Amino acid sequence: MPTAAIKICGISTPDALEAAIKGRASHIGLVFFPRSPRAVTPAEAAQLSARAESRIGRVGLFVDADDAAIGDAMGAARLDAIQLHGEETPERAAQLRARFNVPVWKALPVASARDVERAAAYTDAVDLILFDAKTPKGALPGGMGLSFDWSLITHWKGPIAWGLAGGLDPANVAEAIRLTGTPLVDTSSGVESAPGAKDDNRIAAFCRAVREAI
Repeated sequence: MPTAAIKICGISTPDALEAAIKGRASHIGLVFFPRSPRAVTPAEAAQLSARAESRIGRVGLFVDADDAAIGDAMGAARLDAIQLHGEETPERAAQLRARFNVPVWKALPVASARDVERAAAYTDAVDLILFDAKTPKGALPGGMGLSFDWSLITHWKGPIAWGLAGGLDPANVAEAIRLTGTPLVDTSSGVESAPGAKDDNRIAAFCRAVREAI
């Protein structure tokens, strides 16, 4: 099985960026959601993006953001993809993809088989579905360290690319890959020492565990 791609989400410092690059992650996530402890401003994202240059993919995470906010972030950080982590409909996702002309990823919160079935509605609207854990009502939409029953997406077969998020860390990511066959894994709190504080050693361990997964 090919090695899964790796996205380290919630990057907010140069050190964390360099750790992700050193670990050979394929993407970083820049969070443009003020309530998150990992949030960055467009100006901060611009500095990180300039440092990243072409060494790693840059994905901007948005939660029900308007076009102006996304446009500001796109212009500042030269994002390679947009990740939607709110209640965005397929129509909204398609609109953003057409307007900004970059791939769009849609995170879907999963707690049941019915949640997984929602992915079909986004077939023609997005480029990648990210199956994530459903968080409690009123909580942050992600980055909570929660996972879901991976058997719900065991070797999921859909017409578009997909990935797995939610509670992944150095200790469990290899098992998650083995059980689901996911082609991409996404972690945030799983490589932190505290909310929003990325840990270089945990990033390295996570990336190593992904590469060693069979």
